[in-house]
Amino acid sequence: MLNSIAFLIGTTLLYSAPLIYTALGGVISENAGVVNIGLEGMMVLGAFTAATVGYFTGNPWFAFLMAGAAGASIALFHAIACVTYTADHVISGIAINFLGPGIALFVSTIVFEGATMTIPLSLDDKIPRPLNEVFAQNSFFDIILNQYATVYLAFILVAAVWFLLYKTRFGLRIRSVGEHPRAADTLGINVIGIKYIAVLLSGMFAGFGGAAMSIAVVSNFRPTLISGQGFIALAAMIFGKWRPFGAMWACLLFGFAQGLVVFLGGKDTIAVSSQVWAMLPYIITLVILIGVVGKSEAPSADGVPFEK
Repeated sequence: MLNSIAFLIGTTLLYSAPLIYTALGGVISENAGVVNIGLEGMMVLGAFTAATVGYFTGNPWFAFLMAGAAGASIALFHAIACVTYTADHVISGIAINFLGPGIALFVSTIVFEGATMTIPLSLDDKIPRPLNEVFAQNSFFDIILNQYATVYLAFILVAAVWFLLYKTRFGLRIRSVGEHPRAADTLGINVIGIKYIAVLLSGMFAGFGGAAMSIAVVSNFRPTLISGQGFIALAAMIFGKWRPFGAMWACLLFGFAQGLVVFLGGKDTIAVSSQVWAMLPYIITLVILIGVVGKSEAPSADGVPFEK
């Protein structure tokens, strides 16, 4: 019984981490007034970049950083479209969601000789587990805490983003740009520059989220790896009311749903199709959004084009 509870908690943490990274990216971008529904595409490109760089270099941390760079690079297109040319944020985000997977699959077929999935990494080339062998193998605490380093880093970054947004001058500027950009402009704040930085940071975090999937949760990239995780992270951001810790708790809820799928899917005594269990996280997402959207208020200028 205890091991089952520990397995469920540990699996929840594992699957929550990629969502947390990506949701934090959405929090930063939308607090600066730029809607970013392109998180899914940024995650996909980050996942592919991490798996590819990790395979050729054997350095998981360098692969992780390059995934962030890949996410930021495609986020730049979103920033140019939405901030510089005041394009519709939703349409631009949809384009990013097509562009990211398209680039990943195209490059994959070139690098891996026609294959749309990368070659699996060895265990030594994946993100390390800092608490491995600290606890007795398969003990309660070992099952829960023997996580990849990306899990612990995700929670550290939640606190870091909260501190950035609410305890620093730069964070105040981000929030002022998202609430009253014209007022911020009259005070001499570079509204366009702040928006660009926020969108690039958003892409970087989404890239980290993709990397947490491809070189930690699993060991390679494949076309179905992300499959809606970016949209779930977006829902978590809304459920968390555009705040770092709120988004984190929402991601833990969605991670628990995924952990429940894994846990119940392995039970032979429950005669339910695996496809039905796979629907559970998305059903929970829809139910929560139905109850939350309309009650949560985004930053006042979120999605509103700014012209100096």
